Amino acid sequence: MLTRFAPAPTGWLHLGHVLNAEYVWNTAHARGARVLLRIEDHDRERCRPDYERGILDDLDWLGYTPDVFPTHAFRAGRCEGRQSDREAVYRGALEELRRLGLVYACDCTRRQIASANTGDTEQRYPGTCREKNLPLRDGLGWRVRLDSRVERFADERLGPQVQDPSAQCGDVLLRDRHGNWTYQFCVSVDDLRQGIDLVIRGEDLLRSTGRQITLARLLGRDRPPAFLHHELIMKAPGQKLSKSDGDTAVRELRERGFTPDEVKALSRTAQ
Repeated sequence: MLTRFAPAPTGWLHLGHVLNAEYVWNTAHARGARVLLRIEDHDRERCRPDYERGILDDLDWLGYTPDVFPTHAFRAGRCEGRQSDREAVYRGALEELRRLGLVYACDCTRRQIASANTGDTEQRYPGTCREKNLPLRDGLGWRVRLDSRVERFADERLGPQVQDPSAQCGDVLLRDRHGNWTYQFCVSVDDLRQGIDLVIRGEDLLRSTGRQITLARLLGRDRPPAFLHHELIMKAPGQKLSKSDGDTAVRELRERGFTPDEVKALSRTAQ
């Protein structure tokens, strides 16, 4: 069994990441599974090399040792655990979907999409550009057609789940107009191509599960991974902890004299 720890270098490692790492490594240890480290730096505007270096340093300090793509593999240069080094993989997956006639270009702006979703909690793309036959070129978004289909899966903590990705979000954006591959696409491709069969992450990502199962199926995955969505550390009711909360950053806690075991214990008690 293979699971993964997948931080995005858009900020420093914080207590929410540590809580997720505790779930990932402890569950892997209990089940005899391995852990793959993935650096999810698909967003070229927000991700920074110094954040990646900080994440790797904090993981070493905390004692979390990946079995696949250890921290030194990232420091050595190009690494298949780093999403920005997997352009050819994503291009190949896109070509598979394109051959199925499922990919189209979109020139809609975020404002236009938001105007069609007044009052909705999640932005659903209404399919405006489905039949426009716009060229699949840089400067336009690239989407995949998702017809209505119910995805059923059992979360190991939350129980049976039923989701219709088409009703939730519409046609999923694969690549934005700035040339960034999207989270939903990269994660679906990586979990498939890297052989991930256990996904452990926070419950804020539960709604992404159905669309990722659908994308992976379109790319040939017969059986989705097992899922476990754990509780989050909340800054306030309804507001999860974020990377902007500097006092919870691991590097800040290290400077204040916390030990690795104390930081891990703090993440568990902060739930």
